[in-house]
Amino acid sequence: MVKKYFEHVGSFLRPKELKEARAKFAAGDISQEELTAVEDKLIKELIDKEVAAGLEKVTDGEFRRAYWHLDNFWGFDGVEHEHYGQGYLFHGEETGDDTAVLRGKLGFSKDTHPFIKHYQFYKALADEKGVEAKITIPAPAQFLAELDRGKNAQTVAEFYPNRQDFLAAIAKVYREEILALYEAGARTVQLDDCTWGMLIDEDFWNTMAGAGFKKEDVINEYLYVNNNAIKDLPADLTINTHVCRGNFHSTFATKGPYDDVAEAFFGRENAQTYFLEFDDERSGGFEPLKEVPADKVAVLGLITTKKADLEDKEAVIARIREAQKVLPLDQLWISTQCGFASTEEGNILTEADQWKKLALVKAVIDEVWN
Repeated sequence: MVKKYFEHVGSFLRPKELKEARAKFAAGDISQEELTAVEDKLIKELIDKEVAAGLEKVTDGEFRRAYWHLDNFWGFDGVEHEHYGQGYLFHGEETGDDTAVLRGKLGFSKDTHPFIKHYQFYKALADEKGVEAKITIPAPAQFLAELDRGKNAQTVAEFYPNRQDFLAAIAKVYREEILALYEAGARTVQLDDCTWGMLIDEDFWNTMAGAGFKKEDVINEYLYVNNNAIKDLPADLTINTHVCRGNFHSTFATKGPYDDVAEAFFGRENAQTYFLEFDDERSGGFEPLKEVPADKVAVLGLITTKKADLEDKEAVIARIREAQKVLPLDQLWISTQCGFASTEEGNILTEADQWKKLALVKAVIDEVWN
């Protein structure tokens, strides 16, 4: 059985000082070195706070990123940072229109992809504190979805006329990145993956995919790139995955239960630990968890990061007992439903609120799993 830890999904609210520094850098008022110095200082402070909160696996809060996913894509060879003309559409809000577009053959270099050095920096801090540094990166399927997104797909055929060659290239650069992170000391790599949330929302799926796409074909492609990226990895490397239905400025993008993808995602993807959104009715019930194999753990995201109101502990525990009717307790765990700032804007709550949320997660773990 996979060993379980008190760990946060990934991102934390960006401090005011960081937001101001990033704005100054974007305006050309400070240098990259000055911005990095601010980031370094605030990441050190964040690690201290995570350790004080009792977290056994820590992150850098994604403080050096604008987006939870795009910054990783931009680090690959052959990918350009461009503007789509329209952002992602959330419930009542629209994100920035940044995107990743294929402009050459895909490649990975540990010397040029920024996430390797980013990880090395906070891994050293975590080592000093005696905790593990995990890293969150967007899943290969998320990369595929971005490159296939609307007009972005027009450039793919220029460089990969054969679809299978394209899928294999995505899996290859991801596997190389994961192995580079392992070489840098990572023993937990988390694949954040909203594609499954897109698949289970019929309204979103029809808008995103349109005519000519078969859902089962897309599922098989997602499984191919994800599983081939994480095949034959070192035995002591844990692969988490995380699914939510969008997390921008306290809004959401998709809705729907896991039923339609449960067999494929839980049964056929080779992750070990599944962080799953379950903080409100948009996620449906626990019945799809029956598809989780006996050697995997489902982490129930019962505590929301979208609003400041603190959940009632007994109500949270009652929902865990409900989930126990589907999966045994040793295959269940708990976390927040997502990070606190999937993009640099962050959700609408305070830094004090986010630590109260994590304190509640720990209190539930201590009571239910002792």
